[in-house]
Amino acid sequence: MPDPQDRGAPEGAIAATGMGGAMDLATSEAETLEKTPGGPLGTGPAGKPRSLWSDAWRDLRRNPVFIVSSLVILFLVFISLWPSAIASGSPLQCDLAKAQQGSQGGAPFGYDGQGCNVYTRTVYGARTSVTVGVCATVGVALFGSVLGGLAGFFGGFWDSILSRITDVFFAIPVVLGGLVLLSVVTSNTVWPVIGFMVLLGWPQISRIARGSVITAKQNDYVQAARALGASNSRLLLRHIAPNAVAPVIVVATIALGTYIALEATLSYLGVGLKPPSVSWGIDISAASPYIRNAPHALLWPSGALALTVLAFIMLGDAVRDALDPKLR
Repeated sequence: MPDPQDRGAPEGAIAATGMGGAMDLATSEAETLEKTPGGPLGTGPAGKPRSLWSDAWRDLRRNPVFIVSSLVILFLVFISLWPSAIASGSPLQCDLAKAQQGSQGGAPFGYDGQGCNVYTRTVYGARTSVTVGVCATVGVALFGSVLGGLAGFFGGFWDSILSRITDVFFAIPVVLGGLVLLSVVTSNTVWPVIGFMVLLGWPQISRIARGSVITAKQNDYVQAARALGASNSRLLLRHIAPNAVAPVIVVATIALGTYIALEATLSYLGVGLKPPSVSWGIDISAASPYIRNAPHALLWPSGALALTVLAFIMLGDAVRDALDPKLR
């Protein structure tokens, strides 16, 4: 006869074993799920399904590439905001008597051809690069996403017009366009350079946003919301944009490093920032004639530029791997 203690067990929860005993599978499975962190696979701590963003953040925290690149970027942001915390003196203070001298007290990177402290100028140059990169990326992402998203959502005539306009901009070489457009600008601030990058950079983001919106608006939940009477603005802001923004974020993060390198290139060619502005591109251009006698004046700003661009590209790759379900 069955044990009275087992009368409350659900049917199908008792499985006979080869030894003639019994094993409570339901209880065993429940205990296993309770011991598993975060509950069943694909759910959060409260048993709710995890979103794409929570899964991406969990993967990013475990990715060493993301951690290393984030630490480098945080350090660059810190010295951009407070360069005097690690560098004393002014980057514009130069002494010709110390021109091309090597490392010494107070100048661990030595002096350039004008007798300026290379260490101080390298630290202060991070502010220009980070400012240009972040502002250009934000401008390109906002402008391109709005135009591409609206064209992909409404389609028709405006979509065709935008496609032809982007084709024209894609045909303009970036460096050649910078030489032509920025050569007539007399302002010595970063804003003409940022405006030029936004002008020639938005078509790429626009194409990506357009394709992402076209894919998202065909999903069943969007069609259901439309059938329930949702307005176009609600469909775009509440249902389509949150699910179409991931590719834009990935491309914009990678492009940030590209914009920093582009600013240095334009400054090196003499059409970007100009002295007395402090920029890695200006320092590289000024140190090029003295590369044999004072290579340190060229290597340190070049190394800082390469490290910065690499950090942002690595960050973009890590974000792409986390947000793309196909790469899981």
